Amino acid sequence: MRDQILVINPGSTSTKIALYDEQGQLWDQNIGHSLEELSHYDTILDQLPMRTALVRDCLTRKGSSPAQLKAIVSRGGPFARVHSGAYVINEAMLEKIRTDPVDQHASNLGAGIAWAIAREEDIPAYIYDAVTVDEMLPVTRITGLQEMDRHGQGHNLNMRAAALAVCKKRQIPYDSSNILVAHLGGGITLSLHENGRIVDMISDDEGPFAPERAGGLPCFQLIELCYSGKYTKKEMFKHIQRAGGLISHFGTPDSRQIEARIDAGDQQARLVYEAMALAVAKNLAKLSVVVSGQIDCIVLTGGIAYSKYFTDLIRERVEFLAPVEIIPGENEMQALYGGVMRVLRGEEAARVYE
Repeated sequence: MRDQILVINPGSTSTKIALYDEQGQLWDQNIGHSLEELSHYDTILDQLPMRTALVRDCLTRKGSSPAQLKAIVSRGGPFARVHSGAYVINEAMLEKIRTDPVDQHASNLGAGIAWAIAREEDIPAYIYDAVTVDEMLPVTRITGLQEMDRHGQGHNLNMRAAALAVCKKRQIPYDSSNILVAHLGGGITLSLHENGRIVDMISDDEGPFAPERAGGLPCFQLIELCYSGKYTKKEMFKHIQRAGGLISHFGTPDSRQIEARIDAGDQQARLVYEAMALAVAKNLAKLSVVVSGQIDCIVLTGGIAYSKYFTDLIRERVEFLAPVEIIPGENEMQALYGGVMRVLRGEEAARVYE
């Protein structure tokens, strides 16, 4: 009986999979990949046969079979600028991933793994809420340099799932509401959902600094640093992407350690942590003006949303705009399952990538 859903979520050093039926999760598994193992592959896409085989082996070990699957859904990587929601995995999508993706990232492997398993059983395979969901309004794309414009790129899967969950909880329709969402993780991204569409967002390279990211920086000083001779281009990217934010200030991205320092009386830790929360609040307010401040709810999600201390710092500054809801964690596997179930129930229509 085909009544199970396989969920796939590849990351840089792991492939998370989970099996669901209509009642919920049956099991989950985090398949780890050592750096030594990955060093044998020249490119990320070269890992596809290996990761596909490991997913198949895991299904067998768990006593499951592709013959029991009703559908497969994978995290959508940064392969192209797409709409929110589900896309059927097809040859055009796989060709785009192989030849001209927006970015090389392990999440792009998910579509290939899902396709390889699904086509043998003649079942549908989907991606859902890809990293590069881009539904921004033309007016929100413009910058002060003609050769640069803004693009949507962020934690869309978790942010949209959190927005949908809050709308369900508050009994308001997602398709006719204005929801602000901040994903608080190693990088911080924010999005504005207007009437069911992500019409503007702030990516982790232009918004608040975060545990690992430098966020938006004074551009004149940034140019001087880039040409100072201290860093190569590769080193500079690492400096602001993986060694910025809390790491730059304190050598750790762990917000729990920062809060422990605050509890011990570290005033510099308190100042920087409050500045990070203020930056989130300022960027939420910045997005609110796109809809003239008409916000139905603000949602704080992601790993740092488990911290009442941090979320309270944000809440006290933005609650004048709208009620604040907290949905901690990333919840990516559940979000993928929830998305594909809406498609299978006919509540959403899956798009076809062309």
